[in-house]
Amino acid sequence: MENIVYDPEARLKDLGIALPKAPDPVANYVNGVRAGNLIFLAGKGPRYANGVEITGKLGDDISIEKGYEGARLTAINQIAVLKGMLGDLKKVKRVVKVLALVNSTPDFIEQPKVIDGFSDLMVEVFGERGIHARAAIGVATLPRAQAVEVECVVEVED
Repeated sequence: MENIVYDPEARLKDLGIALPKAPDPVANYVNGVRAGNLIFLAGKGPRYANGVEITGKLGDDISIEKGYEGARLTAINQIAVLKGMLGDLKKVKRVVKVLALVNSTPDFIEQPKVIDGFSDLMVEVFGERGIHARAAIGVATLPRAQAVEVECVVEVED
């Protein structure tokens, strides 16, 4: 697939990213469920390790740049969940599908630019294996007024 050595954890280090502890679920669900070689990751949002979240509505009080930052932070949190579930990120064979929700006004139409923060980091960390199918959808609100929420499906190997 790639001619370079596949080492997502070294890539995180190169990017200056230290994975936080995976955020705990905020209701009655688990962070991820493995079915065969697929992991279905529950929706996560832009929460810093200290618990502070990026909140607000795109098209109103949050810029595209801040939304992008939130989506990137969400990717870090999803990678932390994967690390916790797998122990070794080299087991990630492919990021398959991403469903991204953007807390936005009815006239805001730049959801893809916001969610590129998530997608760009997945590709930076996992290379070609991070390229995925995706939907980026605007919604009226998200839990705790989070700016974004992203769930995804990841193929893994033992």
